[in-house]
This record gives sequence, C-alpha cells and structure tokens, in this order.
Amino acid sequence: MDHDLDAMTREQLINEVKKLRTGVRAHRDATGHDLCWHHPQLWNLLPEQAGKPPIVPSWPQFMRGCIAYRTSLDAQCPGAVRSEQEYDGKP
Repeated sequence: MDHDLDAMTREQLINEVKKLRTGVRAHRDATGHDLCWHHPQLWNLLPEQAGKPPIVPSWPQFMRGCIAYRTSLDAQCPGAVRSEQEYDGKP
C-alpha cells in the first residue's frame, strides 16, 4: 500500500512527513464545534482515495454516538475549558 515511499528521495520523504504532520496537527487542534465534522482534507493527505463514501448512521444512532463522544471528552479531558458558544452553521 505504501510502495510509493520506496521510490522517494530523502528530501521527498521529509516533505511527505511535514505534510502529514501539518494535517495531523490541524485535526488535533480542532476545537469547539469543529470536533464534530467530517474531515476529508485529512484523509486526502494519503496517496490513495478511500474508494467509497462513508457509511452514515441514522439519526438516533448518530446522536447516541455524539453523546458518547462528548462523554468521552469529559473522561479523557476533564480539565478542558468549556464553551457556551452556539453552533453557527459553518463547518
């Protein structure tokens, strides 16, 4: 799957690592409502495309997943700053 790396020069590999790190940092640094978004720009850093659209849960299952994700943030980041900012409709 990563055979393209075998043909890269040291300089190309360094550039690839920098590109991937930039993408991971952008995803890591997402905050507020941006945590909830589909992130194809991160996945597009890979040389291959996924080949199929994601499977999207129906609303009740999706909302249960959102609640579980938010609950996990309380457990994993108990000291995180809380925000009362409303969602503004912009991804």
